[in-house]
Amino acid sequence: MANITAADVNKLRKQTGAGMMDCKKALTAADGDFDKAIEIIREKGQAVAQKRSDREAAEGVVFSKTTDDAKKGFILSLNCETDFVAKNDDFIKLAHQILDLAVKEQPKDLDELLNKDLNGKSVAETIKYQTGIIGEKLELSYYDFLEAPQVTSYIHMDNKLAALIGLNQEQIETQVGRDVAMQVAAMNPVAVDKDQVPQDVVEKELEIGRKQAKADGKPDNLLDKIAQGKLGKFMKENTLLNQEFIKDSKKSVRDYLQEFDKELSVTEFKRYSLK
Repeated sequence: MANITAADVNKLRKQTGAGMMDCKKALTAADGDFDKAIEIIREKGQAVAQKRSDREAAEGVVFSKTTDDAKKGFILSLNCETDFVAKNDDFIKLAHQILDLAVKEQPKDLDELLNKDLNGKSVAETIKYQTGIIGEKLELSYYDFLEAPQVTSYIHMDNKLAALIGLNQEQIETQVGRDVAMQVAAMNPVAVDKDQVPQDVVEKELEIGRKQAKADGKPDNLLDKIAQGKLGKFMKENTLLNQEFIKDSKKSVRDYLQEFDKELSVTEFKRYSLK
């Protein structure tokens, strides 16, 4: 039977991030073999992840970040079961590590990100491993990115919502992009402009408009006209460039952008929220 010292336990803890008691138990079970102890801790993490696979990971954090040249932006959500864990420094650090990896490696989708190496293990393995340490189901539930001449990111103060916006011009004042990203976060538009709204959404809104008009007793020959009017209101309220600017309701987001340059516009946006 190997003599497990406090120094051994502390060394394993530094290598794995596991709790002191977990490290001591793993070293004891491995008869002092560090490699076996690490494997035991990893297996425990995987076992806990499996046991908690049916739990709902509805809490967590959402972060976004751009490359240094502001040409690309990345956004992801790391989920957990409780708000207590979502506010844990180690959990937040893990989310930032994964996001930094995404910015560096620029994976094309969530599966590719999960398979990227993070400190000697894949992101997926790291998340399973941390599940064992934290004791809650952890899940990387969302990942996306965009590319534009200039990209700005925004993270809401509670870390539950983040956004990215792409501008069609570079070297635009940072606050301009931030204001529009905040608009996306606050108002949750369905598209950048009217012509980008999916046709099925348009048809649904027209049908709703007709039904509402009919329910109000309007004559059949006016239903389509009234529905078109309601569609126009929907477009104004739900497409980014046509929305009232949250910092000044007397102007639209398009008006705000054109104050800086008549050709300045938004190419694309991403938004994700846990709320």
